[in-house]
Amino acid sequence: MTLLHLFDLDGTLMYGSASPVEISRQLGLSDEIAELERAFAARELQPHQFALAAQKLWAELTPAHVRAAFDGAPWLSGIREVWQEIRGRGDYCAVISLSPSFFVELLLEWGAHAAHGSVFPEVPFTRPVDVAGILTPEGKVTVADQLCARFGVTRADCVAYGDSSTDVELFAAVPLSVAVNARPYLVERATHVYEGRDLREAYQLTGVARTGVEAS
Repeated sequence: MTLLHLFDLDGTLMYGSASPVEISRQLGLSDEIAELERAFAARELQPHQFALAAQKLWAELTPAHVRAAFDGAPWLSGIREVWQEIRGRGDYCAVISLSPSFFVELLLEWGAHAAHGSVFPEVPFTRPVDVAGILTPEGKVTVADQLCARFGVTRADCVAYGDSSTDVELFAAVPLSVAVNARPYLVERATHVYEGRDLREAYQLTGVARTGVEAS
């Protein structure tokens, strides 16, 4: 049976941080993004409102800032090894995140078959965000269905990895899920729970890993 592994990014592949936080750090705007993150977590902001506010905050953003944020982020260990193992099995791996597409898509360099984020204009910004392209928790399921069609699998063949309430809809849609350093609300809805900093260990919980992907 061919499997499709669906990974969240912020707080899941990245330990204790999020791409907007890492991007804002490059611009010296950590306090400002922290307030937006707090408001989003408290559901005072919808995804499209957060995106619009973040783009305004990042008016001076350049591709160099984005690359520095990506390279300096606190990624879990073993991401590339896990995705190499998944590819070696003939399975598929994809990232689905509410974070900006210009950041999420950099994970294609590490071996993901697909990477979908909220659609932002290219950096530096010369036009506003189109809110129609901003992902929602429900939108993650829509993207997952599109990926299933692309790769010739069904929801029953999917494994989801996430950490927060934005992953609840996807967890409910697939039979196997791994809560990675997750909030209690999501932990209660996962089939497996992982706390730590190595994706290889989280992946092993699914029961499909080969011994070659073990963490050292």
